[in-house]
Amino acid sequence: MSGTVTVEALRGALEQSWSADTSSSASWSEGNRAKGQCAVTACVVQDYLGGDILNSVATLPSGETVSHYFNVIDGRRVDLTERQFPSGTEFSEPAPKTKGFPSTRDYCLSYDDMMRRYRRLARRIADYVAGGA
Repeated sequence: MSGTVTVEALRGALEQSWSADTSSSASWSEGNRAKGQCAVTACVVQDYLGGDILNSVATLPSGETVSHYFNVIDGRRVDLTERQFPSGTEFSEPAPKTKGFPSTRDYCLSYDDMMRRYRRLARRIADYVAGGA
């Protein structure tokens, strides 16, 4: 899409655009807007900045494990939703998660609900970027 959008501009647009209807988590809240937004966010970031989407397993201090997606752009980890996790969360070695699809993105977007949430978020970000915000 646009090569002029920066990571920081995307971060601001995403923080304003995340909502319960773009989250995969039933426990999304205004207090943790990034919760459940990792896969849709990684796809939107890739739309604007390219790179790859990788997956790791986040192990929370409670022992709960959660699948987590983020971007790698020019060899640098770009994780705009990492703050959804509490301090002390540990992450497994990142890797593609394709499950037989050509890419992690294709795998993620193979789910109807994920595709709906992605389209919703992508529209909001496009409107935000077009508005020059």
